[in-house]
Amino acid sequence: MGVVRNVLDDGLGGLEHNFITGRIEDLVKWSRSRSSWGATFGLACCAIEMMGTGGPHYDIARFGMEVFRASPRQADIIIVAGRVSQKMAPVLRQVYDQMMEPKWVISMGVCASSGGMFNNYAILQGVDQIVPVDVYAPGCPPTPETLIHAIETLHQQIEDGEIMRRRAKSGAGANIHITEIPAQTSPVSVSLGRPATSWTSS
Repeated sequence: MGVVRNVLDDGLGGLEHNFITGRIEDLVKWSRSRSSWGATFGLACCAIEMMGTGGPHYDIARFGMEVFRASPRQADIIIVAGRVSQKMAPVLRQVYDQMMEPKWVISMGVCASSGGMFNNYAILQGVDQIVPVDVYAPGCPPTPETLIHAIETLHQQIEDGEIMRRRAKSGAGANIHITEIPAQTSPVSVSLGRPATSWTSS
């Protein structure tokens, strides 16, 4: 054990309330979970819901994902939204390989997770055959609330360190399955303009 000195004796009085102590590992996990940048791989109707999640109504900037990156070299998370054809599978793997470590994958929608209703030779029956999937977001298409739930689940797993333990155990993705969250209700009909008035002639 080393010698512990009192910093107040070294002329640093008044600094006792200006230091935060903690483990570097916890700080790194906390910062990774709050500043993740997403790369989009939108291929079908799920991509429309992903774009809606990036809009002002859902405000994904609250989760540290203000801008989806066009370059995989600047992204931490890739969201595969929609069905992946056999010809797009090598492109998906290339984009994934270009991402810097640590990197995570969200499979958005039934088609990305299992091929969905496209059970044929041309469509990949799940992106987990190409890239290790960490979180599966169910739905056809998943609502923006479900995607936000998937992102928040991923962030929580990153901060807890659980995702790295699951990856080490499986040798692939973390395989976290979440439940679908229904969309917020919106008004069925909206009336615009002035109320109708009746005119009578005299």
